[in-house]
Amino acid sequence: MSEPNPVRTGPETTAESEVVDLCSELIRIDTSNYGDHSGPGERAAAEYIAEKLAEVGLEPRVLESHKGRASTVARIEGEDPSRPALLIHGHTDVVPANAADWTHHPFSGEVADGCVWGRGAVDMKDMDAMTLAVVRERLRSGRKPPRDIVLAFLADEEAGGTYGARYLVDEHPDLFEGVTEAIGEVGGFSLTVNEQLRLYLVETAQKGMHWMRLTVDGTAGHGSMTNHDNAVTELCEAVARVGRHTWPVRVTKTVRTFLDELSDALGTPLDPDDMDTTLHKLGSVAKMVGATLRNSAAPTMLGAGYKVNVIPGQATAHIDGRFLPGYEEEFLSELDRLLGPRVRREDVHADKALETGFDGALVDAMQTALRAEDPIARAVPYMLSGGTDAKSFDDLGIRCFGFAPLQLPPDLDFAGMFHGVDERVPVEGLKFGVRVLDRFIDAS
Repeated sequence: MSEPNPVRTGPETTAESEVVDLCSELIRIDTSNYGDHSGPGERAAAEYIAEKLAEVGLEPRVLESHKGRASTVARIEGEDPSRPALLIHGHTDVVPANAADWTHHPFSGEVADGCVWGRGAVDMKDMDAMTLAVVRERLRSGRKPPRDIVLAFLADEEAGGTYGARYLVDEHPDLFEGVTEAIGEVGGFSLTVNEQLRLYLVETAQKGMHWMRLTVDGTAGHGSMTNHDNAVTELCEAVARVGRHTWPVRVTKTVRTFLDELSDALGTPLDPDDMDTTLHKLGSVAKMVGATLRNSAAPTMLGAGYKVNVIPGQATAHIDGRFLPGYEEEFLSELDRLLGPRVRREDVHADKALETGFDGALVDAMQTALRAEDPIARAVPYMLSGGTDAKSFDDLGIRCFGFAPLQLPPDLDFAGMFHGVDERVPVEGLKFGVRVLDRFIDAS
């Protein structure tokens, strides 16, 4: 794996020295989220973070929405408390992992080959660790931020945030009093174009979601008999139509800006009507960007029957549906056409799409901080194909960005790290992120 070349001088800071251990220790707390009421490890992670914050003089609150489903929130007083506050948020839960598939145990937090390995290394205990490291160093040395900062380390993001961000926004909105802007996950990572330019993708938009249960009722009967009202057959045909459907390209404001920036960077036009050629030029982020060009509906679960010789009277399936900002109505209309009249659909979890402009003082602060550590940096906006806790904070009128800065080796499949096997984050990327985050706080 080739290494990036961060530009920095002077001795390593305390935050840089500490961030790797913090990341490893957080990974070793198994916070797997299985999508039910349980949240093994989330309480332990919340208490670990609270302890690290209390050590440097903060008074964090650990709040449970359900037994074990805990989040940690703290406020740092700024030099000018009259200014609007900034929220820095991250989630502590992770998707499950099968240890047999991994090179290093997913909950070992092992440091090997220049990376910290484990479930959550990029999604998103890296940002949790960077935030903790920067805050702890600043508070030890008495360096106040320019304005109040609210820190939120949240439960349950991987299952929609019901027990984390959604609960805090609904039940404890006072914790975010005065907050107007926020940064969180899946943004600020690098895409090396050439030796003179590295793009850093800042998330300014994200697709909305409809996680759906599909149901078809049919006529139950003996498996040996001819049955023209088989629920399994009807459902499978509908699911196949959805799964094979090619949704039309829809170029949103954010994606158009991203393509324009990338076209300028590459010195070649990028045609949204020929996205196969365009995506070929994007390397490791092609999958991530490609998913923001269309609505999508991915079949993920099937269920029917209880015995091989019994035709069931009902069959069910689940679909992960994602829609672009401004295209929810089109998405649902087309989905219903594909499913047909026999299929009932109901939302298991639904949330809105988000989109904000790539402008303002906070964006300027990101660019300033990145260029101070990487002179060939250029921040550009992009859309996230998934969703984050930003959807909940948007309900409080908070303008949200994805900015968890990482400088990455050009050949690292960063998109493949999310929910993938052998998830890992480069040690030097973490240290770079600490330096950028510290500068960003001063500039914001």
